[in-house]
Amino acid sequence: MAHHQKAVAGAAALNSGIFAVEAVAGYQAGSLALLMDSVHNLSDEMALVFLYLAFILSLGVSRNLLRSANVFNSVGLIAVSALLLWQAIERVLHPMPIDGAVPIIVGLAAAAANWIVARLLLKPARNNAAIRLAYIHNMGDVWVSLAPVVAGLLLMLTGYTFFDPLIAGGVAVWFIASTGREIFQSHEELIWPEKIVCGHADHDDAAVTAS
Repeated sequence: MAHHQKAVAGAAALNSGIFAVEAVAGYQAGSLALLMDSVHNLSDEMALVFLYLAFILSLGVSRNLLRSANVFNSVGLIAVSALLLWQAIERVLHPMPIDGAVPIIVGLAAAAANWIVARLLLKPARNNAAIRLAYIHNMGDVWVSLAPVVAGLLLMLTGYTFFDPLIAGGVAVWFIASTGREIFQSHEELIWPEKIVCGHADHDDAAVTAS
């Protein structure tokens, strides 16, 4: 289990860097697309941190911790996405200057970093369902992180700043819809402690078999 812990810890540390860089760069450049992706990476960071804690804490504490993390993570992502969607609408109606080069450079770096995070999780994901879910999620994040890149390219090619909030708004709508669907479809696994898959291999295998 120690090698699983190291992989998850490394992934969480790198994901923290992605979130911090995107948040600072997005704020300074005025890019909602970057801020949207940073919020998404913060959500991933919470999941990785709680997954790591599940490895080192007792089974009962791990399950309750993951239940709280699932609820706050999902609700929090929807709430922040809704806030950024409102900001995106405001930006479309009242455009603001944006440095288009920043989302291109930082977005490409974030996509590469998300790919490295996924690679860190690849080997332990073969034997653990919870890590496998995190691996699949981070592989998807590689493509999500390219949204600011597309926004920056369109802005630089056309000079129209509305592309940034437009793409940020589209990503926010997708986050709200996909997270809401996941909560609706998997609410029992997200809420009930006995159905939550944590980092304790024996119990996780039993839970998967039972389902």
